[in-house]
Amino acid sequence: MVTSLNARAVLLSVVILAVLLGFWEAATPKQQLAAELTEYELLMGGGEAKAAVPPPSAVFAKAWEELSDPFYDAGPNDKGIGIQIGYSLYRVLTGYFLAAAIAIPAGFLIGMSPLMYRALDPFIQILRPISPLAWMPLALFVIQDSQASAIFVIFICSIWPMLINTAFGVAGVRKDWVNVARTHELGSLKTAWIVILPAAAPTILTGMRISIGIAWLVIVAAEMLVGGTGIGYYVWNEWNNLDLTSVIFSILMIGLVGMLLDTAFAYCARLVQYQE
Repeated sequence: MVTSLNARAVLLSVVILAVLLGFWEAATPKQQLAAELTEYELLMGGGEAKAAVPPPSAVFAKAWEELSDPFYDAGPNDKGIGIQIGYSLYRVLTGYFLAAAIAIPAGFLIGMSPLMYRALDPFIQILRPISPLAWMPLALFVIQDSQASAIFVIFICSIWPMLINTAFGVAGVRKDWVNVARTHELGSLKTAWIVILPAAAPTILTGMRISIGIAWLVIVAAEMLVGGTGIGYYVWNEWNNLDLTSVIFSILMIGLVGMLLDTAFAYCARLVQYQE
């Protein structure tokens, strides 16, 4: 029954995609004609040139061209999509794992200690709502390095979901399990490792999954600001070149990579789930 439902869902998704692409393809000739008329008006001395939205066939052709050689390097402003995504993933994962190295131990401390929770909660509530991009000017001024500043912004945006979910998961561990560990005279560290960590792991992985999604969102905007390399800079550079085909292709690649990252963490979350 489940397999049949999955198969029907996949079939419906394919049908919806085909219909949307069909409407898009059918609508673009009018836009191309409008662009040609606008170019004619420009040559005749009136109006300004406007770029037309490309049809799906042009986007697929661009995708084939880019993905056939994704790691070419023809200069600072002409690198393959594989290199651009690689730089972005490096920044995201570096900032993300730095945040995890601090957020998870701190979340354990907050979740296990009501005193630390009350002491740190005002700082968390003040810093958590601040947009990560608001830190970028300060990071650029202090660090004076665009790549390190982008990593710092990823660190800032990743730390809060992991910290809060870890503290919530640790605080929600059943007291009976902790009392059994104390009965067996386990120390605090051993109790945290053997009892609390496995029990809180699903909630911790949920926080990590939320953080990686936010980090991938933020890196695109951060790279638009700092420039250089990365998928965000690629989008902005192609927009400046009025190459909408490349812009749409890069948007699809951002979505695809984000989906793969989310799928990987969803799989890890399923591995640590348990039934009481």
